Amino acid sequence: MRAREEKAGGDVGLQRVWVWRLIAGRVLVAGLIFGVSVLWTSGLAPGAQESRRLGGALPFAGVVLAVSALYALALRFTRFPLRAQAAAQFTLDTLLVTWLVWVTGNLYSPYTALYILVISAASIFLGARGALVTAVGCASCYTAATFLLATGWLTGHGRGLSASSLAEVAEVAGLNDVAFLVVGLLAARLAERQTLSEVQMREATHALASLRALHERIVESIRSGVITTDLQRRVYTANRAAEEMTGYEAASLRGQDVSILFGDISGRIEESLAAVAAGQTSPRYESECLTPEGFLIKLGYNISPLFSESGETTGLVITFQDLTDIRSMEETSRRQERLSAVGRVAAGIAHEIRNPLAAMRGSIQVLRSELQPDDPQAELMDIVLSESDRLNRIITDFLTYARPRKFSLAECDLREPLRETFALLRHSPEMLDGHRLEEDLPADPVLALADAEGIRQVFWNLARNALKAMPDGGTLRAEMQRSAGRSVRITFADTGRGMTPAQVERLFEPFSSSTTGGTGLGLSIVYQIIRDHGGTINVRSREGHGTTITIELPAEQGSAP
Repeated sequence: MRAREEKAGGDVGLQRVWVWRLIAGRVLVAGLIFGVSVLWTSGLAPGAQESRRLGGALPFAGVVLAVSALYALALRFTRFPLRAQAAAQFTLDTLLVTWLVWVTGNLYSPYTALYILVISAASIFLGARGALVTAVGCASCYTAATFLLATGWLTGHGRGLSASSLAEVAEVAGLNDVAFLVVGLLAARLAERQTLSEVQMREATHALASLRALHERIVESIRSGVITTDLQRRVYTANRAAEEMTGYEAASLRGQDVSILFGDISGRIEESLAAVAAGQTSPRYESECLTPEGFLIKLGYNISPLFSESGETTGLVITFQDLTDIRSMEETSRRQERLSAVGRVAAGIAHEIRNPLAAMRGSIQVLRSELQPDDPQAELMDIVLSESDRLNRIITDFLTYARPRKFSLAECDLREPLRETFALLRHSPEMLDGHRLEEDLPADPVLALADAEGIRQVFWNLARNALKAMPDGGTLRAEMQRSAGRSVRITFADTGRGMTPAQVERLFEPFSSSTTGGTGLGLSIVYQIIRDHGGTINVRSREGHGTTITIELPAEQGSAP
């Protein structure tokens, strides 16, 4: 309905423009008639027959200018139908031309040709029927005027037509009437064809617009990214999915080299075009793309030629998908396999090491008790005891990782473990003067089935790692909110040193820590606890710009190991 109203409004606007052109054209014709009459009669004697034409053209031009002003006012300030206004104007035009022919006073008035101009213009504005009606009206008015002049009912200036024979009048009037009618028929035929052509063009335009809109909707609805380029690899268009995946807006991509998304793909373009030319499937490629926010995503794409209607290659079509989550899941699966194997080995090794270590520590303590406090060997034995304690802590972490305790799931408010963690951190020696802790927690309780002690350990390990990543001070911000799918999202964001993509990839593996100086078991335990709760943990980091770790936990359901 709205499209129909817009179309109707557009048609009315176009008709109004044509009526304005009709008024302007009428003024122009009147001016030309007056100018030609002046040139025609210049140099003639005052009583010459041709001077009568100037006397008729001058008032004709004045009347035309006056009625044109009235037409313009009516068009501007009234709401009469435009077709009715045009019909009224052509009716008055016919009468004005008839008056001009009468004033010029003979059968061979040059202004008789103006009837043809009126008929032709009527066919344009009023269509086939209007052209026929105007032709009949012009013929009737012309015939009546000439016969009235010939019979003396009307008197012209000068000698007029009174000397002409009735047969001559009938012959000339009949020929002109036939000409008017023939012009009317031809104009009507042309008007019909024009109307038919306009209808066909309108339908074709509407069909083309609908097809284009459908094509755009299809491209925008595709969940794969679609980018078109020219032969110089400059981006021409990008659909909505491409914007969402890459973070770039289509307007900012237009004109850019496609390497901004996929790197240097010159060789891959040649391979793809050669494969398509050989009738083979276009190869599949993968690349890494750096988003405007500085995050690295993995894209899988293929390249196809873009053909014109003549079959000529005019550009490229690149379709791609975001493989970041898929590759992350694959890496998670591989990591779980490695962690499972390491855990089984660690459980046995840690148990076998712990017993001899306890015996060694007990023996050193006995020997240490027999020495004098100022004995030089006492310091060495203190070092052995300290290192044995550190080794025991590592083994304890190993056993925690390899043989996690049984979780006791119960409904708890996840805000409390986070508040307790931050309260402990504020009084911890790891909290430096330049450190700042921020909490953004919901006002209402955030309930979930979870092991409170395990969640507290997760928060503690993540917060301590964040502080260690900010040795020169910085801000650690923790946010908690409910997300879609009845889950809880907890985010830890720091402004520390950040990590490289390689460090992020190995972050949750044991002994992989290279940013905090620890063993890396803390984050391995975090990963295991979150996994055993049925949740997920994701890391986004950029070297020199901090790290953001996002945890999602089920709000109503958990799974114990």
